[in-house]
Amino acid sequence: MERRRTARGRATIMKTKTRQHILTALRIGLGAVFVYAGILKIREPIAFAGSVAAYQILPYSLNYLVAATIPWVEAVCGIMLIVGYRVKAAAGIVAAMNVLFIVLLASTIVRGLDIDCGCFRQGGEKTPAWVAILRDIVFLTVALILFSARRECRFSSR
Repeated sequence: MERRRTARGRATIMKTKTRQHILTALRIGLGAVFVYAGILKIREPIAFAGSVAAYQILPYSLNYLVAATIPWVEAVCGIMLIVGYRVKAAAGIVAAMNVLFIVLLASTIVRGLDIDCGCFRQGGEKTPAWVAILRDIVFLTVALILFSARRECRFSSR
């Protein structure tokens, strides 16, 4: 009887450790994507403002404000995810941004706009909106997994 409990306890610990490793990999991977995307946009704010303007949603002057703030939010949330600080908050913000990105990309399809999403490289090869939507759905799913996870995805002292 004692062996059975010990074996079951070890299996539970292994499942918990595996889950922790998977969540850590997801957290660091998503964080790296958002740091990368943010830094690319921070380096070229005017080009990113042009990408924001191409969506034809905001007044001209707000395009620059959005282009100046969104990349920093992406980069900061990415860093927070990588280091494991306030993971739930960072994942929630990343999830909200991805929902917004998906809605905006879908609106370009509905309105017949053929634009580059502005997600990563500015002025590079165009990414079709539907490809960007699928990619954002993957990012949204990872962010929601991290948001709903307990404390396993943070660095622990043990």
